[in-house]
Amino acid sequence: MNEDLKENIMGALELVIDPELGVDIVNLGLIYNTEMDDEGKLTVTMTLTAMGCPLAGTIVDQVKRALSDIPEVKDVDVNIVWNPPWNKDMMSRYAKIALGIR
Repeated sequence: MNEDLKENIMGALELVIDPELGVDIVNLGLIYNTEMDDEGKLTVTMTLTAMGCPLAGTIVDQVKRALSDIPEVKDVDVNIVWNPPWNKDMMSRYAKIALGIR
């Protein structure tokens, strides 16, 4: 995957807002990896802020919807993982400021 496409993908994922925290999933540090095969199937490896998140299905649907406008992406598989566990140190400076975390 070239850098322009990766930037487009990450930009689209920045449109997905965690409904509980009100900050996008990229700045929260929830996206661990993106890989695309030759057929255009994109695998997004990500985590959630907490196991058993009741909004996991909503977030996965929003990820798929956000990526649907990118012509190179033909299909999306969202892989939710728990290792490494998410923590507030994974958040960007922007997310920490938005949430009042030092």
